[in-house]
Amino acid sequence: MYKVDLNSDLGESFGRYTLGMDEKIIPLISSANVACGFHASDPVVMEETVSRAKAAGISIGAHPGYPDLMGFGRRNMDVTSGEAKAYTLYQIGALDGMCRANGVKLSHVKPHGALYNMASGDYELARGICQAVREFDKDLIVLALSGGELARAAKDMGLRTALEVFADRAYEEDGSLVNRRKAGAMIHDEELAIKRVVRMIKEKKVTSVTGRDIDIQADSVCVHGDGEKALAFVEKIRKALLEEGIGISPLGEIV
Repeated sequence: MYKVDLNSDLGESFGRYTLGMDEKIIPLISSANVACGFHASDPVVMEETVSRAKAAGISIGAHPGYPDLMGFGRRNMDVTSGEAKAYTLYQIGALDGMCRANGVKLSHVKPHGALYNMASGDYELARGICQAVREFDKDLIVLALSGGELARAAKDMGLRTALEVFADRAYEEDGSLVNRRKAGAMIHDEELAIKRVVRMIKEKKVTSVTGRDIDIQADSVCVHGDGEKALAFVEKIRKALLEEGIGISPLGEIV
């Protein structure tokens, strides 16, 4: 039987500003990546998100990003591997504190936005992130882009590694995600997105933005919870996966 994790980036509200539909998305997924205060979120939001995820019985992961609240962590920054390690360690520690207070265990780490994308193509930056994970808790799972440098660095350092694919993002021929600023970067056709996900899981293939098929490994599928039709899409993709005989399980049961 095929099996996959369904994850979403959550806890991204800040103060009086609400982003996403966390309460409705959480019951539909198996893993939550919780923002840790650098690109989004605040201590109150973090604690509330951990509490909701615990109540739903889903896995909780840290979602560390660049210190860029205004840019939502999507702007590239020039940082050293050592700085990336410190940023990651700081944010993992913050979320782990929330988890411990709620009596749950942190399961994984998935970088956010520009940090994720840059680490997917920069081995030294990826090593800095992985060093933080290994030094904090070597049993944590690194959730990384399939075929990217972050996944390679995590495996080289002996860390448990889950390979991630995206339901609503287009791919370049090298397996990287198409930049959001480019036309065609986002896939808005829900039926097409679902068909692509099923194929990525069953055939380990995806059609790139140029029309060429590339190899891909799908341990986990990311679905975004902040889009206009996010809730309906997550409901549809969950239903389609189950109808295709694809079980939905948390990361710890897959890698």
